Amino acid sequence: MHPTRLLRLPAAALAVAGLLLSTCSACSDGGHPAAPSASATSPAPEKAAGTASGAAAQPAAEATLSPLPAATPANLKPYYKQKLTWHSCGVPDFDCATMRVPLDYAHPSAKSDLELAVARKKATGPGKRLGSLLVNPGGPGGSAIDYMQYAALGYPAAVTARYDMAAVDPRGVARSEPVKCLTDKQMDAYTAVDTTPDDTAEQGKLATADRGFAAGCKKMSAALLGHVSTVDSARDMDVLRQLLGDDKLNYVGKSYGTFLGATYAGLFPQRVGRLVLDGAMDPSVDALESSRAQAGGFETAFDAFAADCVKRSDCPLGHTSTADAGKRLDALFSALDKHPLPTGSSRPLTEALGTTGVIAAMYDQEAWPSLRGALISANKGDGAPLLKLSDGYYERDESGKYSNLMYANAAVNCLDLPPAFRSPADVSKAVASFRAASPHFGTALAWSSLVCGYWPLQATGHPERIPAKGAAPILVVGTLRDPATPYAWAQSLASQLTSATLLTYDGDGHTAYARGSTCIDSAVNAYLLSGTVPPTHKKCT
Repeated sequence: MHPTRLLRLPAAALAVAGLLLSTCSACSDGGHPAAPSASATSPAPEKAAGTASGAAAQPAAEATLSPLPAATPANLKPYYKQKLTWHSCGVPDFDCATMRVPLDYAHPSAKSDLELAVARKKATGPGKRLGSLLVNPGGPGGSAIDYMQYAALGYPAAVTARYDMAAVDPRGVARSEPVKCLTDKQMDAYTAVDTTPDDTAEQGKLATADRGFAAGCKKMSAALLGHVSTVDSARDMDVLRQLLGDDKLNYVGKSYGTFLGATYAGLFPQRVGRLVLDGAMDPSVDALESSRAQAGGFETAFDAFAADCVKRSDCPLGHTSTADAGKRLDALFSALDKHPLPTGSSRPLTEALGTTGVIAAMYDQEAWPSLRGALISANKGDGAPLLKLSDGYYERDESGKYSNLMYANAAVNCLDLPPAFRSPADVSKAVASFRAASPHFGTALAWSSLVCGYWPLQATGHPERIPAKGAAPILVVGTLRDPATPYAWAQSLASQLTSATLLTYDGDGHTAYARGSTCIDSAVNAYLLSGTVPPTHKKCT
């Protein structure tokens, strides 16, 4: 399992997506001919130095994100004044367009502009239109346009009736000049590499794979790599806000989308409308602590799955206790490490792919039955169902083609924060602390955090608190047993944002809004429709 910090919605939430055709032929070439600017190679801030030590967690950052000037700089006004040309996406009621943004906001030039894909579904009523509601599903690397299709059809009707649902695929993602790194065959090999190395030779193979991944990104996407940060994408959202005719940004961000939304609030507090940040990230922690905390989140989610499983007659992990279920899962991983399972294809189920398959099912309790079935098959010697879960996580289709999710994920993460580790020796020092946080997944998740150590560019971001002073009320939503974004992150983000209220869901799975809780939906709807925030300390079940 190789993502550096993949925070995204479960595939089940996007089941109705995939309707729209390509929104922009110019956006599908995967790169831009401009040369990297100086900002792409600027030294990383000193604030986060030392995060590669593998030592105990660093204190939360004391640095804060400062807002940009309220007035739009003269050299950016052409972007804010452009006109969107809408056309049919090929699906009734969905419109598509492209917007121009500067490759480098510090040095805008029409010669190097990026074209980003935009889509919307206009409100049809009843009720007075409230403006546009932008959405982002996280990742980083998830397609906001794909998720908007789900939101437009799956969000509560009271919300979609009064908002134009809108999205922009962030720069480097999906339809918006996507980052590319490997061929599909190379990606098959990369995802199967052992992420629990038993000796220095296996550590070397993993490091070589990560170096190759990073080198591939530089070779195939060099011009773009230094300009896909979360700050860049937040500034792109402000351009879109203006082009949609909204004075304030209304937004629902899920998972990593909460970091994007919080960053927007920090940069443009005076332009914050109604922001829902669901499945929150903590922008004040470094990459090491972020990865380790996420490992703990997956452990919590597995404990919930195991507790449910052992009560069922078909549980493939026994019927005695969650501890015994964990031992049986460890035994399966150990067996896969020695003898990968056949899958009926040319790709055997390795330990890395099996681990990814299990982790993929932790995002959504609705995937638990599929995981039970996949584990039953694995116990019988058939790795195909677990491989299917893993492929879903990596967005690999049946023809063997990958989306650019993982490439964009690494590109954004490696630019946003200095690396958790810079060498196999760093990871080795930290494995014990990862295993303490997550006995079943800690080792794999620690070694999966190495790729940014070989990244061709230094990070331009660093851990910092986001106060967003002066912003309108913001709603942060946290789920107690969220596997990917631990509840403590929602508590921390809500405490940083000076105008935030925390809404808690006592449940399982990743994120909460529009996923089945009437209590959560009612509270979020009231906020989006009337600006009413829930009472302090409100908890839904």
